[in-house]
Amino acid sequence: MGRPLFYEIVEKPATSCIIGICSAIWFYIQKKNIGYSHVGLSYENAVEGHHWRIITSAFSHISVIHLVFNMSALWSLGVVEQLGHIGLGMAYYLHYTLVLVVLSGALVLGMYHILIQRFKLDYFRRVTAVGYSCVVFGWMTILSVKQPSSKLDLFGFLSLPISFAPFESLIFTSIIVPQASFLGHLSGIVVGYAIAWGLIHGMNNFWAISMLGWIVLFSVVSLKRSGAYDFDFIEIESVMDPSLPSVRFPGTGRTLQMSALPVEGVEIV
Repeated sequence: MGRPLFYEIVEKPATSCIIGICSAIWFYIQKKNIGYSHVGLSYENAVEGHHWRIITSAFSHISVIHLVFNMSALWSLGVVEQLGHIGLGMAYYLHYTLVLVVLSGALVLGMYHILIQRFKLDYFRRVTAVGYSCVVFGWMTILSVKQPSSKLDLFGFLSLPISFAPFESLIFTSIIVPQASFLGHLSGIVVGYAIAWGLIHGMNNFWAISMLGWIVLFSVVSLKRSGAYDFDFIEIESVMDPSLPSVRFPGTGRTLQMSALPVEGVEIV
């Protein structure tokens, strides 16, 4: 007989919260009849300024099967929170979950850019990715390096050696689910190895909070500029360089201008 669920939740508080958030978002999407095109990430939408979709696409799921598969894998990977003795733990889990969400989404867009601009594959211009799998694959990869003796349990009965799980799952999902985002899953694996091998390191509470603040600011600005949501208390106007976004807070007389990098079907992740 297994342990009561309550004790599992207490030992994996961050994982439990993320699963709760993703489940609540799925319920809201179903209730409001929101489609993947409203929350998913595509190259075309990113070029149009919908950068907030890097965040919404990661936490959104359209079908219940998609949600259950990702959350089942994530629940098993929540063991990372219990591995503080090998340098992991809850803080590590939260810090690098944030990194995985942002960098895997950015890497997917970078791959799309190369395929579209270099290889003239315009198909990838409108491919829309949605789902938490990029982060799930990232944690599979990190755990396979940090704790290769672990197992990945799916649905309570399927168990895979974690050392092979990232690539086994990549091939399995690509065959079984034709719409699965190969590039989205691959981006999670790449970022996961970069974190596990120490190529991306140094995250702490200060940098995590700073990064979260910039994500919120950047998302608000992109929501406003793209017309997806109108924040009445913020006005955006061009200053100095018309190609760069600026945020003016009425009543303060202050204007903040952000720098920007040059920008030159459905997939589930």
